[in-house]
Amino acid sequence: MASMDPMDRQAVYDDYERARRTFHELLDAASKADLARPTRGTKWTNGQLLWHMLFGYMVVRPLLVLGRVFGRLPRGAGEAFARLLNAGTVPFDWVNYVGPRGAVKVYGPHRMGAALDRVLDSLQRRLAAESDADLARGMHFPVRWDPFFKDFMTLADIYRYPTRHFDFHRCQLTLDDGDSDGDGDGHQQREG
Repeated sequence: MASMDPMDRQAVYDDYERARRTFHELLDAASKADLARPTRGTKWTNGQLLWHMLFGYMVVRPLLVLGRVFGRLPRGAGEAFARLLNAGTVPFDWVNYVGPRGAVKVYGPHRMGAALDRVLDSLQRRLAAESDADLARGMHFPVRWDPFFKDFMTLADIYRYPTRHFDFHRCQLTLDDGDSDGDGDGHQQREG
């Protein structure tokens, strides 16, 4: 995709606001027991998965920086970087799995909600300031790291990424039922 037109920007803002509402509703309705319940298809609890969903938005800011840098370098530099990161998938998956287990002990539901608000506000301000030329810049990504990473992603794609990640994991939460199979971990269920 070459650029994100104003209609697409509004769709991203709307998706961010929908995710914000959903996240707060989930946090507000969840009891301590709900947050400790296992999820569907992961080895995380609901609380840990909620933090991971938040982290999907948090990681966008550094991804945007990388996209700007590699978007100005020869394409081969980005391809080599993506190959290097793909080679490190096993340690990434371990950190990606363990991170939420520790982070949820520091971030309670109130702090997670406030953190999401800050991140979304920041992303919306950044997106509003982006030029079409900036949104068209991009880089190669380590496709083995996340089912929503494509081989080459523009900054526009990066802005869209966290809500796709959020929606995917929303379906794995068991906050509204006691049913889960807990047979996977993190993004081991590759999709997309």
